[in-house]
Amino acid sequence: MLAKAYLIFYNLALTLGWGYVLYLAFEKRNDHTKMWKHVEIPLKIFQTAALMEVVHAAVGIVKSNVFLTFFQVMSRVFLLWCVLEVSPPATTSIGVPICMIAWDITEIIRYGYYFLNLIGLSQLLVWFRYTLFIFLYPIGITGELICIYYSLDFVKQKKMWTYSMPNALNVTFDYQYALILVMLSYIPIFPQLYFHMFAQRKKILGKNKVN
Repeated sequence: MLAKAYLIFYNLALTLGWGYVLYLAFEKRNDHTKMWKHVEIPLKIFQTAALMEVVHAAVGIVKSNVFLTFFQVMSRVFLLWCVLEVSPPATTSIGVPICMIAWDITEIIRYGYYFLNLIGLSQLLVWFRYTLFIFLYPIGITGELICIYYSLDFVKQKKMWTYSMPNALNVTFDYQYALILVMLSYIPIFPQLYFHMFAQRKKILGKNKVN
């Protein structure tokens, strides 16, 4: 009962939080270059709070795949703190409003669905939860990749988080190449997330159709 009460509070708070982020993003819909600064603080709060989902899956209070949950959450947290936070060109790119459209709608529906499911009213959002992702997931991924792409030149020019040779450890690290590898990692991992949701859609909506 304690875990259920916590999850009800958590999902309601995230539903309302993402609703607020959507409201702020809508205010800057006519000037995407200023959208990041307008949504930055609440976006950081509510997106970073999603890390708790990995904990929930790991300790077993929700029945979710830990690996898929980790990648889904960390891809956004990484973009938030390791791309948008450190690269001004990324924050003014068209990738930001694309992300906001996909992230906000997806998360409002997702957390709202979880909240309603916990209080026995999940049917109100079940179709939206397992249908809109078909469009929103690819849109969100596109926005994320655009943001990373716009950060590459800035990272290269500033040699950000780059460790060059010669050095005492005799190792090298180039953050620009690391970002390129992150972009390439979407190729094998995104389909797993995407088709996992299709499997869930068939399972949930198919069951509801039978019932």
